[in-house]
Amino acid sequence: MTGKVPSWQDLKQKLHAKALEWRRPQLRTEASSVESGRGLPEGEQASKGHSSAAHPFWVIVHKEIGDHIRSWRVVILLSLMILTCIGSLYAALDEVRSIARSEADASFLFLKLFTEHNGTLPNFITFVSFLGPLLGIGLGFDAVNSERSKGTLGRMISQPIYRDDLLLAKFTAGFALIAILFMSLGLTMVGTGLLALGIPPTPEEFWRIVIFMLIGIVYVGFWLNLSILFSTRLRQAATSAISSIAVWIFFSVFFNMIVQLVGRALAPAGSARIDDILSYARSMQLLMRLSPSQLFDEATMTMLVPSIRSLGLLTPEQQIGAIPSPLPLGQSLLLVWPQVTGLIAATMVCFGIAYALFMRQEIRSK
Repeated sequence: MTGKVPSWQDLKQKLHAKALEWRRPQLRTEASSVESGRGLPEGEQASKGHSSAAHPFWVIVHKEIGDHIRSWRVVILLSLMILTCIGSLYAALDEVRSIARSEADASFLFLKLFTEHNGTLPNFITFVSFLGPLLGIGLGFDAVNSERSKGTLGRMISQPIYRDDLLLAKFTAGFALIAILFMSLGLTMVGTGLLALGIPPTPEEFWRIVIFMLIGIVYVGFWLNLSILFSTRLRQAATSAISSIAVWIFFSVFFNMIVQLVGRALAPAGSARIDDILSYARSMQLLMRLSPSQLFDEATMTMLVPSIRSLGLLTPEQQIGAIPSPLPLGQSLLLVWPQVTGLIAATMVCFGIAYALFMRQEIRSK
């Protein structure tokens, strides 16, 4: 049986088709290996793995911290805090030197750097209590509504990130900046005091200063969360800033006046029993502790002044037999734990309300 002999062109086409069939699986394998990073060199594989490991939450946190550092508003607030720290340190050093020379109540000298003043400038605790809320408000009053007004909020949410990660990243960035600032200021005070006095702090003094700085971070974090709450609820950044400042002024100035007016109206008569007087005093103290600044003042003064043994009223029977000596660190912590818990609870409540409002809002509608 004879057949047609294939020509050279037919053989060439068949060989070319067979070669393409052999190469197709190899090309698919190379493409898949390149996409997965297996076909890349080791340096490129490491960079690709590092970039894929970066969580969107931390990307937003780094972006927010960079925006805060480059913002003139935050730079002015940080400069103001640093200047007040230098002024209070200068005012306290003269008083501490005089105490050290006179050897009168020369214990806990490093703690007196934060509590003493020479009459010209307030001490460091007063500056933190007054200016700390401004720092928290300045970091958070336009956290959400500025993104909405610029039209970038919908773009950020359209990315592969969770909505709650955005709000949590805003708070984390501001809180991290506050923590860095307070730790830097506290260590600067300790270092300057060490150079000026020539006496190192005791371990108890050091830990009391660290706890004071942690309480200050929580206190400013409350005002940061409050401003984020107003920024989530209100659409204009100016309105949220005015609302946050109004709350700060109310608790700093008018709240004490209102409590005093209520106290005068509810004051017991001069012939009242001792139990009625103690109940009235505890009620007024409870009303005063509704203010975050009051909780901060009580907690910080107890930590930095170890001679404070109680934050409430003591009857003469309770004072009998008490030895006038400073409290240990553990006892001072137990004494201020309710105040610290109240600040943490208020911070969590503000963040919870802001979280609920933000999760229920319509982002893409104008």
